[in-house]
Amino acid sequence: MELACCSCSCSVPGRSSLSPAAPTRRRRSARAACRTRASRLAVISKATAVELDGAAASRALRRSGGGSMELAKSSAAMEKLDIERGVCVPFRKYSPEMVRSKVLESQGAIWSLVMRGVEIVWKLGFYWSTLMYDCFIGQDEEIVPFRAMQLRNLLCDLGPSFIKAGQVLANRPDIIREDYMNELCILQDDVPSFPNQVAFNIIEEELGRPLEAVFSKISSRTIAAASLGQVYRATLRDTGEDVAIKVQRPDIEPIIYRDLFLFRTLASFLNGISLQKLGCNAELIVDEFGEKLLEELDYTLEARNIEDFLENFKDDPTVKIPRVYKQLSGSRVLVMEWIDGIRCTNPKAIKDAGIDVNGFLTVGVSAALRQLLEFGLFHGDPHPGNIFAMRDGRIAYVDFGNVAVLSQQNKQILIDAVVHAVNEDYAEMANDFTRLGFLASGTDVSPIIPALEAIWQNSAGKGLSDFNFRSVTGKFNQLVYQYPIRIPERFSLVIRSLLTQEGICFTLEPDFKFLEVAYPYVANRLLTDPNPALRERLIQVLFKDGVFQWKRLENLIVLAKENVAKMSSNPALRGKDVQRSRDRQVERKLDLKDTIKDGARLFIVDEGIRRQLLLALTEDSKLHIQELVDVYRLIEDQIDIPSVAMEVVRDLPTVARDLMLSWSESVLSER
Repeated sequence: MELACCSCSCSVPGRSSLSPAAPTRRRRSARAACRTRASRLAVISKATAVELDGAAASRALRRSGGGSMELAKSSAAMEKLDIERGVCVPFRKYSPEMVRSKVLESQGAIWSLVMRGVEIVWKLGFYWSTLMYDCFIGQDEEIVPFRAMQLRNLLCDLGPSFIKAGQVLANRPDIIREDYMNELCILQDDVPSFPNQVAFNIIEEELGRPLEAVFSKISSRTIAAASLGQVYRATLRDTGEDVAIKVQRPDIEPIIYRDLFLFRTLASFLNGISLQKLGCNAELIVDEFGEKLLEELDYTLEARNIEDFLENFKDDPTVKIPRVYKQLSGSRVLVMEWIDGIRCTNPKAIKDAGIDVNGFLTVGVSAALRQLLEFGLFHGDPHPGNIFAMRDGRIAYVDFGNVAVLSQQNKQILIDAVVHAVNEDYAEMANDFTRLGFLASGTDVSPIIPALEAIWQNSAGKGLSDFNFRSVTGKFNQLVYQYPIRIPERFSLVIRSLLTQEGICFTLEPDFKFLEVAYPYVANRLLTDPNPALRERLIQVLFKDGVFQWKRLENLIVLAKENVAKMSSNPALRGKDVQRSRDRQVERKLDLKDTIKDGARLFIVDEGIRRQLLLALTEDSKLHIQELVDVYRLIEDQIDIPSVAMEVVRDLPTVARDLMLSWSESVLSER
């Protein structure tokens, strides 16, 4: 969810300010911090538009009343990220200057940094020399699978920062080639664990009590191991509830800070190449990585992420989010409700449990799209090990350390991109890439337009039955290498999320059509969402080259009805614990009252829309009564005519006011 800035259009990741569960103190402190950052962002954005150069850093330095140029550059770098994402981060865990101060705080720390640098240079240098040798003898392509495996093992050997970097690179086609990406994907599921006793000592330190005082039993083996921590199953002594305990790797923070400093130092030498190939500084990529990595390192932030997901899905009976035991959790230990489901890594067990696979996948796709387009807060690492199928058909998520936030502006641009794709407006699609940060501001998009058109027409032309994101992404990866395109970190997570969940769908049900669920969901949002911005997108969809698209309107209604029917009849809603609230929580009809009311208002107030609709009704010198009848037949079982009429009548004073304002503006403009 998002907290709107008080003085800018960006948003703060976290709990909505309108949420009754949000603590007053957090709301006030977030707003105060946001106002401060918003004012600074406003000053800098005027000077830079999007790109912050050395002059901007100099201005930031003068504003601060002095200090080092390095501090100003660090501040400018992070503010650049905020401007691009449209998101204020009031309590930042990362900044280049903070990393620098931590690794250079003492002679011992400096010596440790030097030794770590020597280790990294030696191991990576040796690996690089093998790649150069392969090129020299002409066998670089034949030996790629072996070298990719070597790289994965090398990253594991270099520690958690490099494992995490490998996981990030596995989703960055703008940086690394596809065969290496496929090998690095293994790092998302297969990471060595650390000794149990070390983990148990960390848990006791965080709890301040012996394990036996809190847990009646704890698993002797790790349930899962990741780059930053590992998970155990335990039983609470007081209540007998089963819980999952996530424990951070020992002494990981100093290693992370050292590695981030070295990454950024190396990146400073690669800025020229990065600007040429990606259209941005290499340091910016490191800053994105470092910010996300340090957020994952603090388990108190992950606890807050879980609370936000619980708030978002509190009225959705098809999604299960584990609750957090905050009194037992800290910055290095997180205790959560145990999810008694079947991991998506075991498709056979899901089918053997009698779970309706199609119903489960429909729930999963809808939940993913809600995160992306409705909440703007989505799970950034939904690999099969982090998604469970509950035995009643619900979907459950775990591991919320890696989540991403999309601002309201970013969500609207994504909807714009969908609309432009539907309308085959490829020039605007290319401009959407610039607005989303894939292309640097001022980049000439004209060479990219034909490539986008070829990719989309080749993929969409196959129809829903053969369309899949992986084939589109593969073609897009080739485009990335041909043009100066950078994939922003948040959108690399979006791409990974969609690809991973599509892969789960195909594993569980090879004939599952991802877009046959996604399209109806988007159609339902366009027709029924209360957000006025989405209504504007609906108008753009319904008009092409000034001509009203009757068939497109009919298709949208059919798809939206299909989405409602699928969700209301889903097996996940048959459980005893959700049946009582089914009518309240899941719509069984399209709620078109607001859409019809807005349409009536636009027809009366907006002269341009009124003219276009009248032309649509009289196009080709004939009245299109049959089209109106067809549309009415599609929605007659979905709407209550007296209720809609009453809503329109209630809105008449507002319509009259808008009409008078529109008339007065036109009169004044004529004078």
